[in-house]
Amino acid sequence: MIDLGLSKLAIIGVVALIVIGPEKLPKVARMAGTLYGRAQRYLHQVKSEVSREIELDELRNLHKEVTETAHSIKADVESSFQGAADDVEAAWRDHPATTPSPASMSDLERKARDFRRKKLSRNAAVPGWYKQRHGGRTHLISGAARVKKFRPRASTPSSFF
Repeated sequence: MIDLGLSKLAIIGVVALIVIGPEKLPKVARMAGTLYGRAQRYLHQVKSEVSREIELDELRNLHKEVTETAHSIKADVESSFQGAADDVEAAWRDHPATTPSPASMSDLERKARDFRRKKLSRNAAVPGWYKQRHGGRTHLISGAARVKKFRPRASTPSSFF
């Protein structure tokens, strides 16, 4: 970078004042300031793009490493599952399945039949005429509607007179 001290800047300013003249010096200084600002913005933009590219490159490398690791883990898991499946198949072939005895089958059928009968009696609909005669609810109402229905009536009219 160019090393400009205070004395060098003063000499440049005096020369610019002599060459340009006092009338045009503010306009030239304003133009130099805007050009300096543009240069700073351009440098900042270039630096941010370079840093962004570096970060993207790091992310690509990280993604590549993660996918390679995932593929190796997947292969290990598949091989262990295949080994476990082979062990289960071998054990299944060594010990044939036992079938339940006919006595236990009839016991299971009886239990299933009893369960169905009890469930039917629990879930069976009660006829409407029975509900009306014995005071059962014929249809559902909300809690707020029930409170309104059974709220005690006021003995005096509710007016402001």
